[in-house]
Amino acid sequence: MHNTIQPKVTLVGAGPGDPDLLTLKGVKALAEANVVLYDALANEEIMIHAPKDAIKIFVGKRKGCHEYTQDQINQLIVDNALTYGNVVRLKGGDPFIFGRGSEEIEFAESFGIPTFVVPGISSSIAVPAYQGISLTKRGVSESFWVITGTTSDRNLSNDVALAAQSSATVVILMGMSKLSQIVSLFQKESKGETPVAIIQNGTTPQEKIGVGTINSIQAVVAENKLSSPAIIVIGEVVKESIKLKGFHEEFILSNIA
Repeated sequence: MHNTIQPKVTLVGAGPGDPDLLTLKGVKALAEANVVLYDALANEEIMIHAPKDAIKIFVGKRKGCHEYTQDQINQLIVDNALTYGNVVRLKGGDPFIFGRGSEEIEFAESFGIPTFVVPGISSSIAVPAYQGISLTKRGVSESFWVITGTTSDRNLSNDVALAAQSSATVVILMGMSKLSQIVSLFQKESKGETPVAIIQNGTTPQEKIGVGTINSIQAVVAENKLSSPAIIVIGEVVKESIKLKGFHEEFILSNIA
């Protein structure tokens, strides 16, 4: 007798890139998938947790080359759930932090499909952590902002200007193309000496890093040939990292020289 298809959609956060940072719940969800729709940002190694016979569809987004629009992805999720049953939508980082996960969940729910979310470790926290940068630290930083550098209308978020006025640690995702604007906003608030770290491909073997201050970071980026995908961390906590101590001493010495 033919089993009736039971549609189900599970949004799984794949973490920041290191395949070991996928949660156990994420591994279990993948193991039960009939279909996996995955992003460019999710490490391909993570796909080994899905059954060999599961249908795997790349719906990745990379700046400038979108395989699918968000509407098409939403439709693919629903179509596959109704046709094959259990769909896992695998997204880099955490699905609800600049991942448009809530839009995908809402669309699936509008068809009466049961939905579940497996949180992922966000790159905004994990990537600095791998460099020994603690986003909050007693006596140094009482809070942190996580801001997208590029909003849906391709502009820099207005929140960056507000964040520049605070004493919080500021983490900017997808902000490399807006770096000069970000620097200007912090300079306007007399924050030119504030430490900055830029980490490209964090938590992966391809990781590259540059450290400086608001005033020097653009030169550091050029010198180290840093580009997207990268995370920008601005704040005194960057200086507190034991791992990055060498960078700072080198930077201070070269400034004195």
